[in-house]
Amino acid sequence: MIANAKITDPWHHSQSWQAYGHQWKFTYSSLTANYTIKNDDSSLVLKIPIVETNHFLCPQAWLDHWAKSKEGRSKLKPKSQPEQPSLFSEQGKNNQAQKEPITVEVVDNQPTETEELTDDEVRAAEGSAYADRLFLERKVERAFYEAGKALKEIRDRHLYRSTHKTFEEYCADRFAFTRRRPYQLIDASIIVDNILSEVDRMCTNRTQNDGNDKIQMCTNRTQILPTSEWQVRPLTKLEPEQQAEAWTQAVENAGGKVPSHRIVKSIVDQIRERTKIPNPWRVNEVAIIIVKDNPELRRKGGCWAIISEVHDFSCTVRLWDGDYQVKPEHLKALPYAMTSKEQNFFLELSDRLYKISLDEVEKPVRDFLAGLGKIDRPWLTELEERVLRVVEEK
Repeated sequence: MIANAKITDPWHHSQSWQAYGHQWKFTYSSLTANYTIKNDDSSLVLKIPIVETNHFLCPQAWLDHWAKSKEGRSKLKPKSQPEQPSLFSEQGKNNQAQKEPITVEVVDNQPTETEELTDDEVRAAEGSAYADRLFLERKVERAFYEAGKALKEIRDRHLYRSTHKTFEEYCADRFAFTRRRPYQLIDASIIVDNILSEVDRMCTNRTQNDGNDKIQMCTNRTQILPTSEWQVRPLTKLEPEQQAEAWTQAVENAGGKVPSHRIVKSIVDQIRERTKIPNPWRVNEVAIIIVKDNPELRRKGGCWAIISEVHDFSCTVRLWDGDYQVKPEHLKALPYAMTSKEQNFFLELSDRLYKISLDEVEKPVRDFLAGLGKIDRPWLTELEERVLRVVEEK
């Protein structure tokens, strides 16, 4: 390894090359985060979408791909090249006749010693290896993003219907995903798109007068992007423009590196505290539990709950088996308008279930109580009432 060899990402420095009868020049603007390829007379100006920089090793590779596309074949008009005379043409025959006779030399078919690589050749080999590694690293980093984009398309276009009734069944059968996992990946891919879109918009409006710190933010946005769904999961609680702000701040707090889940979450909490939104729930209201990404609420999805305490960013709720601390986003309203009579029914049923000692009941009784904790009607059947009284009397 040459210690002084400086290797740079081919997507972040200017370069030029000859291809398709033109001299091409690639430029990257750290201010606007634009990737552009122009031919020698600027009759072709190609702007490269940022997402495609992760799919091609270098600008030359992207141009080769574009040249094969329908658009490339229609727009690319290489300069005329002098036609090479064919061996079978008259000119070719004359040229061949003028050449000296070909002599054949018999040489000893022994292996010769290979010359050592020059320093420039070593640097070129190292640069190629680095570019290959960078390309593969980007594929690893963006795997969750590509998975989320693909899953979103499968869901939105209903491509799973050829083999499965629901998207959740398809993901469980095909990828062994839990019910929530595909939605986490989809949400993460949307967040990455929001970050790219919002910072693109901000960088486009930047000028040199805005200061080096803001220009540096635009540069970092193409270099420091999320590498896992877990890192961006806290950003689901913010608006799209806030997601970009939070991610940029998290990168800064991480010292210019990919921030951890903990750093991102702390930034999100600060932004939510700064833009405090009143808790919409009130004491004694009845709500339905939404599990989302809270493992403490596992198997509680669909249970009705009584709001017993309301805090700034959370609520204390009472379920059939005890009290839980949940965030407002883990609660939703009942699917019907509730009268005071119906609300009193759930309050009274909650008190009755709360008084039962679950440690003293057998599994069939627990299953029965869990069923009452998920009823979606403001009354008990005659059988349910009789069984509940028997359990209460024990």
